[in-house]
Amino acid sequence: MNEDQHDEWDPRDASILKDQRTAYDEMRERCPVARSTFLGWSLFCHDDINAVLADPETFSNASQFLSIPNGMDPPDHGPYYDVLAAFFDDEHMAQFEPRAREIAATLLEPMHGVIEMEFIDEFATPYALRALCAFLGWPEQQWTCLAGWVHGNQQAALTEDSVAGKALADVFAEHVRTNLHKHRASQNDEEDATDALMSAEANGEKFSDEQIVSMLRNWAAGHGTVAAGLGILVLHLAQDCELQDRLRNNPSLIPSAIEEILRIDDPLVANRRTTTREVEIQGRTIPEGEHLTLMWIAANRDPRRFEDADVVKIDRSTDDGLVWGQGIHLCLGAPLARLEMRVALEALLARTRRVRLAEEAPRRAVYPSNGLAALPLRLS
Repeated sequence: MNEDQHDEWDPRDASILKDQRTAYDEMRERCPVARSTFLGWSLFCHDDINAVLADPETFSNASQFLSIPNGMDPPDHGPYYDVLAAFFDDEHMAQFEPRAREIAATLLEPMHGVIEMEFIDEFATPYALRALCAFLGWPEQQWTCLAGWVHGNQQAALTEDSVAGKALADVFAEHVRTNLHKHRASQNDEEDATDALMSAEANGEKFSDEQIVSMLRNWAAGHGTVAAGLGILVLHLAQDCELQDRLRNNPSLIPSAIEEILRIDDPLVANRRTTTREVEIQGRTIPEGEHLTLMWIAANRDPRRFEDADVVKIDRSTDDGLVWGQGIHLCLGAPLARLEMRVALEALLARTRRVRLAEEAPRRAVYPSNGLAALPLRLS
């Protein structure tokens, strides 16, 4: 952003962070293309963001750091994306589902007869990250290390602390390298995702350890978003007993409910792009080389695209939803995230007659998450 351009909003202002959804809704209607030092040019309207996603040549996703395939543009992006997409196909998801169910059951078993629980710390976070460890073939106790890494990453993003970010990246890389070494030394006949990564090839070459680190960094961050999404889903169900009973009595509706609830209350705030040429959006001229921030939450709640956009309607089409992105950078891990959230909700609803909010109020997380920092529940 040019130095002579003034800030038109402050994404880190307390009033914004207190209620991100309402704040971004207001920005979408008042200033749909807005500058800030923190986020560059923020876009809030669905059509504008969809146009950016459809034009990767003009709006680059290339990262200054190695990030496969998220931080790559065509033609480099395609071969890596295609190889990794196979890890999340129907066959692999069906094979993993029983393990996800086992993890959910193990975490919920101690809750039998419990009247109150703190859902984020006691279930959502350990479930999502233990599931990732199981998928990768890592020791499940490493979920605690991943949880600290995810939290630290979010804090570093909010405060723009590059030193902390670099230290966290080094710690994560060391965890990955340790597990790669253990896999190479083991004689395990059962192949997991880590084994598959070590044997996979793109452009005729096997992935280097550094490349695998970059891929798994995205997968770990994505599972932080899965935990945030679970908190949001259960919050909405605890506030809507009619919908909760509907899903409990008909679990086949759970996938549609996940898509719609996360459309209205997206756990991931935004994503970045960079202009490769001068462009005009909503009458604003944006120079080449400027950072754009695509505000998923505002786009998913845009009334120009979704009728009664702030009302949960699980029978509505969410084909235009941007929870998982769109275009060539559609979330690779979406099938795994959907499976894990579906299994978690099925397990929770099957083991309860009613899930309500406890007297202590839920506490929201802040940018770059829109999840829950705490979600006290009453179970019966």
